[in-house]
Amino acid sequence: MNTPESIAYTAKAEITGGRDGHGATDDKMVDVDLRTPKEQGGPGGGANPEQLFAVGYGACFQGAMGLAGKELGVDTSNSVVNAEVGIGKEGESFGLSITLKVTIPDVDNDTAQKVVDRTHELCPYSKAIRGNVPVEVLAV
Repeated sequence: MNTPESIAYTAKAEITGGRDGHGATDDKMVDVDLRTPKEQGGPGGGANPEQLFAVGYGACFQGAMGLAGKELGVDTSNSVVNAEVGIGKEGESFGLSITLKVTIPDVDNDTAQKVVDRTHELCPYSKAIRGNVPVEVLAV
């Protein structure tokens, strides 16, 4: 288990109405109407948990990439992370599948892939879902 030695920050959010409700952080920096996507039979027209997860994971991954890049001597400051979070039937409920496509300008693909692979080892989101959710990390 990946347990932090100490907690530096705790995000707090209140959600009402589930996938067709509302979610907001206690500081109101995130304040969104939630709607089930049309592809899942919902009305669309609002954010959904998969979009929020994609943004969170992508941001966390890019932050961790700074650590991996420094370790490997690669400047990742102009990198771009495109996160895809899919949801689909898994037995009686649903499961997720994730693809992270990373571009590091002016870095060859083999080196970029080494940075991305190392980042996947360091990223807290990657650690949190490792062994439970399929994640593909690609330097593109």
